[in-house]
Amino acid sequence: MRQSRHKELLRYPQGPVARAEKLHWATMTDYSVTEIGSLDSWRDHFGGFVPETTRNGRRVVDHELKGEVIGMSATAYEPGEEAGYWHSHSILDEVFVFLEGEGQMGLDDDVIDVQAGTIVQVSPGVMRTWRCTPESPTQLKWLCIRAGQIPLPAIPDDAEPIRDIPMPW
Repeated sequence: MRQSRHKELLRYPQGPVARAEKLHWATMTDYSVTEIGSLDSWRDHFGGFVPETTRNGRRVVDHELKGEVIGMSATAYEPGEEAGYWHSHSILDEVFVFLEGEGQMGLDDDVIDVQAGTIVQVSPGVMRTWRCTPESPTQLKWLCIRAGQIPLPAIPDDAEPIRDIPMPW
């Protein structure tokens, strides 16, 4: 990959814009930008995919962008707050990148501790839920990046909240 990109740059030394015009595979509008604010402001946002899972501290960032392959949400839970439901996906993979606070994830029959710097990949078919532990010194803040379905639906259509399974903590 590196060699072919290098060859492309040599063939089109004017840079990526000239190369894109020549090859017709990209334009200046093939990206989108949004601002989600500093970590301290995340809790102020009220959002979600559907009304029953919408809450303070949740933002479906890809609804503000125009990508079709990858999605992302930004979430902030208060100490002691939990999702209150389990779910699994039949198609989508998810990667959770924890940025602040202390919490736990329920993954099938396991409970794992998470904190700033923890990254958890969850494959389709794995039941999942999460919480900010009551003793966390700050809100639990994380990004959830999801992919695997093309085009990525605005509302994941391969999962439903399951509320009749007890939380694992």
